[in-house]
Amino acid sequence: MRNIALGMTDTLITDYCLGTMTWGTHTPEDQAHRQMDMARDAGITIVDTAEMYPVNPVTPETVGLTETVLGNWNAKNPGRRGEYVLATKITGKNAAFVRQGQDITPATFTAALDASLARLQTDMIDIYQLHWPNRGSYHFRQNWRYDPSTQDRAATRANMQSVLEAADRAVKAGKIRHFALSNESAWGTAQWLEIARAHGLPRVQSIQNEYSLLCRLYDTDLAELAVNEQITLLAYSPLAAGLLTGKYQNGALPEGSRMALNGDLGGRKTDRVFPAVAAYLDMARRHGLDPIHMALAFSVQRPFPVSTIFGATTCDQLAHILAGLDVTLTAEQLAEIDQIHKAHPMPF
Repeated sequence: MRNIALGMTDTLITDYCLGTMTWGTHTPEDQAHRQMDMARDAGITIVDTAEMYPVNPVTPETVGLTETVLGNWNAKNPGRRGEYVLATKITGKNAAFVRQGQDITPATFTAALDASLARLQTDMIDIYQLHWPNRGSYHFRQNWRYDPSTQDRAATRANMQSVLEAADRAVKAGKIRHFALSNESAWGTAQWLEIARAHGLPRVQSIQNEYSLLCRLYDTDLAELAVNEQITLLAYSPLAAGLLTGKYQNGALPEGSRMALNGDLGGRKTDRVFPAVAAYLDMARRHGLDPIHMALAFSVQRPFPVSTIFGATTCDQLAHILAGLDVTLTAEQLAEIDQIHKAHPMPF
């Protein structure tokens, strides 16, 4: 595990990040707090959450509960908030029952930020992210039908500037340290950067997009921009919602698993995905690698700035993940992964 810079800042984060999206439902509060302790003991210095968490499913009754659970840990551990970098997100229209699914505007940005600060029981959020772009996104398998032809470029850029102005006010008020994106495209990220540069507003420092052995759109989309503009990827779903653990192979459906709860794993369950997973599992077996550790090690060894988000429903699962954070793949192993990727380029 390494420390890396967050974007162009002097803020250092570990190249692994603790995810929290099951806290408060599938992971009870006492176990969530134990996970915080375990991650901190292991040296993890970045924790990611969101106002709409927990998930699987997202419901009106549970929105904000994960932040509340983490906030209770902060309250129980006075003085330890400064030990880690805290990232959270404003929802936008990806959950219709959060502020009636309104666009992210200066008003909703400020209201959501204040509500998150209260739930998290902290004075400052280190990384404040826009969960989804107002104009829509190709993420979560929407790439198969994504149509940007109706977008209003002028309106989009005007909204971006107004939101950045709200972010600037929040930075100056000491409420957030860094501005960030999630589920964005290369074009969208470039616009945020250009507008921030032109008007002296907070620049994008990170982008939270999906990335794994099975989902590598970032390689041909945002990687070049991230390297040249010094934007850190916070990579979510590095285990492809559990597919890369192998637990769903051969028709298996573990009780209480994400597939048992939501069926198609957000569109990741396809006829093509299981042969792809089998190829990676076979490689791990032949090299004496744990498939979970292999998948996570791959993600942090990419040739662009990246911190990989991992989550665990149980403390035993978290302990297993933490045991492999120093695994490093060889050049030969990475080359073999490339060959598997060429044979199974877009399994979902």
